[in-house]
Amino acid sequence: MPSTSITGDQRYLKSINRMILLRLLREQTGMSRAELAERSGLTRSTVSARIKELIDEGWLSEENASTTGGPGRRPTPLNLDGSRLILLGAELGPDAIRVVATSIKGDILESSQATLRSREPDPACHQLVEMVSALSSRMTREGAQLLGIGVGLHGLVDKRSGMLEFAPNIGWRNVDVGNRLGAELARSGFANVPVYYHNEADMAAVSETEFSERPVADPLVYVSCGVGVGAGIILNRALFTGATGSAGEIGHTTLVIDGAPCSCGRLGCAEAYLGLKSIAAAAGCLQHGAINHAALRARMSARDPEARAAFARAGEFLGVLLQNAWTTFNPQVIVLGGEAVTLGGEILVDAASQILARYAARAGLQAPKVRLARYSDLAIAVGGAAYVLHAILNPHQRSSHIRYEPEASEASVHPEHAEWAATA
Repeated sequence: MPSTSITGDQRYLKSINRMILLRLLREQTGMSRAELAERSGLTRSTVSARIKELIDEGWLSEENASTTGGPGRRPTPLNLDGSRLILLGAELGPDAIRVVATSIKGDILESSQATLRSREPDPACHQLVEMVSALSSRMTREGAQLLGIGVGLHGLVDKRSGMLEFAPNIGWRNVDVGNRLGAELARSGFANVPVYYHNEADMAAVSETEFSERPVADPLVYVSCGVGVGAGIILNRALFTGATGSAGEIGHTTLVIDGAPCSCGRLGCAEAYLGLKSIAAAAGCLQHGAINHAALRARMSARDPEARAAFARAGEFLGVLLQNAWTTFNPQVIVLGGEAVTLGGEILVDAASQILARYAARAGLQAPKVRLARYSDLAIAVGGAAYVLHAILNPHQRSSHIRYEPEASEASVHPEHAEWAATA
């Protein structure tokens, strides 16, 4: 075999070994090099070499050596560092853009939000990159390293081509978001920074697993309830996206035959009954097809009966949708997030939980646990940051990674990413 191929294989194996050690330390912090060698099956010399690299790069830190009471060198506990490495995430929504910087531990370091100035693809991507650039400049000013950028998009992303196929609530169809973002970022000095993008519910689901306490609930279904309704599915510690990337579009499953019209063109979709537009319309807060968010918040704060009834009715439909997600995926936990959940609060969630419990009782089964998103309104943006980490730590899960690299070649791609980077 030619020496170049051997070198490539060795580099990939080295990357895998590094990720094994990082994942082990995420599952159980404070392990020593000897414990890592035993748990991983790697030789002690390999573990020592890889751990030194990870410490030097800022992934890990050493604590004071623990006392064993016996002779010989005391084991040194190792932990994730999180102080020198930065992850950036963003949400490009129908009405607003959110950006966030996190540590590799999931600590939110800084965030910002702005109303979307234009729904046209080019100015929208330009605004997002402006916000990402400003946040990155602040976070890396003192020498921190940016590992990557993840962007959550409210629409169907084809993982084969990287094309945003359909985003009905922003009016986009067949938009090459990857190259738009990549070109903008390259002009802003991010040409060598990996950029990932996915459906927004998928990103939020990743935030619930990568940045959660261990062990992680698996399977997990994240249900995003905003203007649109969708789900992100974690199965066997991987993001399940289906054949083309559109798995989890539960907002466009049919709840009512020949029912209310949906933004996708179908009739009777779940989104038409529990999406935020339908809630706003029922609460008298939809003006010329646009949600009056301030009025809806004010009415809920004032405990307006009409607004509360609108959220309660949407919650009943959500309960039916959760029942369908439960019977389809059999998750350990269902996570609820999105603006409708934030605004509706216990009115929406309690109504949904009661319907789900009623179905479970009739079947004589225990319904899965339902809880709220850990990062609330920042779940999608934090999910973008979490997805960068997910991609780094799981180099074997090639099909679920969508990454833009302008004029990428194998020589210019990070070893950790070289085997699975897909140019959009």
